[in-house]
Amino acid sequence: MKTKKKNIIKIAIDSPAAAGAGTLAKKISSHYNLYYLDTGKIYRFLAYLKIKFPKKFNRSFIKKKIKKLKKNDLSNKKLIADWVSTEASLIAKDRNIRQLVHVFQVNCAYNPPKSFDGSCLDGRDITYKIIPDANFKFFITANLKTRALRRYRELKAANKKINYNEVLKSIKKRDKSDYNRSVSPLKKTKDSVLINTTKLSKRACFLKIKKIIDRELTFNGNLQRSFKPSIKRIRKTT
Repeated sequence: MKTKKKNIIKIAIDSPAAAGAGTLAKKISSHYNLYYLDTGKIYRFLAYLKIKFPKKFNRSFIKKKIKKLKKNDLSNKKLIADWVSTEASLIAKDRNIRQLVHVFQVNCAYNPPKSFDGSCLDGRDITYKIIPDANFKFFITANLKTRALRRYRELKAANKKINYNEVLKSIKKRDKSDYNRSVSPLKKTKDSVLINTTKLSKRACFLKIKKIIDRELTFNGNLQRSFKPSIKRIRKTT
């Protein structure tokens, strides 16, 4: 891996499926000019490749694909399909695959493009595995039925033929897999701020996180010195 950049802000977000972390992470990244990476999409991308090229899917094939991986590759709408999600949860348990993906994620976190003032990654093991020294750590969650409804609406909007009960069952199964796998399980670390989005609007969630970040950037002298570029752009929380 390249030498880790200094004087950048790093935000780590972990969450169960469909808790709203992706939406929040994008908004946070845009506001603070951070390079955003949805790490879960990487496993979905690999799951899609496994389904499409089952005979070619081996360590060498995966390594080449990750080496050439670009953010645009993760924007394929097919990656949000339920069948891809199911396969992704299985792939995420593979220690060898996670090692290959880990290198890519760490590079994104510590070496964002020069045009950005830092990075913001969301996934399942970001706060303790990928960016353990993140300036800010959040655990985004919501109750099961709320998350299932959100994912159902997302899939319906993409013209997917699916019913709510199928999505609920899928989310429940994914939770069991994410929380109980032996390799990099989903968990809330002691130094992560819990944000429950069940009864909050997207804007309310964003403002809650923004208030926490702004307070630290404004009053924490040590963090200020390590992240001078964006201090001038920080707006006061209302």
